Amino acid sequence: MERTPFTAERIRADVAEVLSLAPQEVAEDVQLMDQGLDSIRLMTLVERWRADGAEVELADLAERPTVAEWAEMLAR
Repeated sequence: MERTPFTAERIRADVAEVLSLAPQEVAEDVQLMDQGLDSIRLMTLVERWRADGAEVELADLAERPTVAEWAEMLAR
């Protein structure tokens, strides 16, 4: 099974899915907590991304909660 790379587009789509939004409603530079992202939804994303091979910590994402910053972290 091929894994989808952690691009800004993929992260935006994953975030939109847990927030029940359309991907175009999630801006790259908006604080995701302001769009309704809470700790439960954030943990859902962390678990999903870890299952796809990401080495990511909940606290790191919570400190910098934008799609752009997450794309930078997950690209490493």
